[in-house]
Amino acid sequence: MPTLNINGKDMAVDADESTPILWALRDTLGLTGTKFGCGQALCGACTVHLNGAPIRSCVTPISAAAGQKITTIEAVTASDKVGKAVHAAWVKHDVAQCGYCQSGQIMSATALLQGKKKPTDADIDAAMAGNMCRCGTYVRIRAAIHDAAKTLA
Repeated sequence: MPTLNINGKDMAVDADESTPILWALRDTLGLTGTKFGCGQALCGACTVHLNGAPIRSCVTPISAAAGQKITTIEAVTASDKVGKAVHAAWVKHDVAQCGYCQSGQIMSATALLQGKKKPTDADIDAAMAGNMCRCGTYVRIRAAIHDAAKTLA
């Protein structure tokens, strides 16, 4: 039975090592904040951090995460300074419409701001390019990221 470090805790996962991280999180561990969107790493709804970098958990097997740190939306919005600032900016700018993609969007935005304190529009566009929003709230997403960056400065 594989053991994964998720949100700072080692957790035994009763799943085959080829199982995508997404399904280990949702089905085995009950961490349902990470969403299934496309299953092909195209939409970004399943974004989590692996050692601080955003990855698509729908196509990344749990074997690829052995000995590494997985961080989910649950931890980012609860205990991460940058994640909390991003989440607050999301609420302030009323980013979510249907909300389905938002956990992946917040995870990508948090990773961006953890690496770049004052991102330009081009930086934001590049970092967020893999996250699709069917409701088209991209202008609000960009404004929220800029606002979170100012809050963190």
